[in-house]
Amino acid sequence: MAEPAGRTLGDEEVAALDRVIRSGMLNSVWGTEARALEREVAELYGSRHAISCASGTAALHLSVVAAAPDPGDEIITTPITDFGTVAPILAQNAVPVFADVDPADGNLDPDAVAALIGPRTRAIMVVHLFGAPAKVEELRRLADRHGLTLIEDCAQAWLTELPGGRYAGTAGHVGTLSLQQWKHITCGDGGLALTDDDELARRMRLFADKGWDRAAGRSHESLGLNYRMTELQAAVARAQLAKLPGVVASRRRTAGELVEALRGLKAEGVELGLPRPAGHAWWLFPLVLPGGGAPELAARLSAAGIPARAGYLKEPLNRAPLWDGPVYGSSRYPLEGYRPAPCPEAERLVAATLLTLDWNEHYTSEHVKAITEAIASHSAHP
Repeated sequence: MAEPAGRTLGDEEVAALDRVIRSGMLNSVWGTEARALEREVAELYGSRHAISCASGTAALHLSVVAAAPDPGDEIITTPITDFGTVAPILAQNAVPVFADVDPADGNLDPDAVAALIGPRTRAIMVVHLFGAPAKVEELRRLADRHGLTLIEDCAQAWLTELPGGRYAGTAGHVGTLSLQQWKHITCGDGGLALTDDDELARRMRLFADKGWDRAAGRSHESLGLNYRMTELQAAVARAQLAKLPGVVASRRRTAGELVEALRGLKAEGVELGLPRPAGHAWWLFPLVLPGGGAPELAARLSAAGIPARAGYLKEPLNRAPLWDGPVYGSSRYPLEGYRPAPCPEAERLVAATLLTLDWNEHYTSEHVKAITEAIASHSAHP
């Protein structure tokens, strides 16, 4: 099966770039596009603040800055995620603590998080994996009970819906979005941080702009980096944002077709844990094989031309090689004596039970049929 390009870049984005270039102002400090993008995203999400920045990883770094951990403080997060979730924790000299996940969807298990909260815990960073809504209501109650900051990583979860209809990214104290090449919408790289808290927004804006208080001229109020989004990025992102509802609606339509088609295979001997469609934004289409065998099925699907991968990661982040080496220079700080704890459910998902199918807005009912037939063929010839 040929993989559709899965991008909606076209004349609108070209016109946006032309507009910015002809303006002669490509820097967002003095331009208008980044501020307009912030207003539009804040309005879409019903958030008081949206802070634009250079990447989804940068947005997560801003969120950790907002949480303000002291060196050596702990942030609880998931081992099934891109390293961009964890790198900002280390960048602020905090310690990532990995909690186990729900074996049905790979999202953080609130009970596992609760068991790890200690005197140095400062925040919880939850990922809405593959666009599936995590249990953020439970995690917010847990965070509030212990005085912690709840951060939602929504890089894969544009317009993911939570119970009650609000979007993922609005249940925590800070939510982050990514505009990287392969997300629902893109400007190549770019990110946004959402919050309703004025003080958290102030910290994030300062950090993204080298700690400058622009109202006071070249006055450096605090430590910061240059995480500014360019006007070119922002203009493309604005053109893409107009297409976002259609992108997510298209992904939901064909993903729903595949969920229904695969339900009928259970009687044919395929043991599949199907994703729950409610609220899902379908960055990828995940399948769980509770009895194992995901690597074998992924290999068979790939041989049939279906873009399928087993495990998503080579290993969950709590088992990554980086924990054995230095962090800064030859120093292990802040990880002296640190060893990530086992996360049995996450480790089994990656090794044996999780399979992901590439997904995008250009998939059709014919693609759904081809995938279903390939999985059915595997069940007939295991």
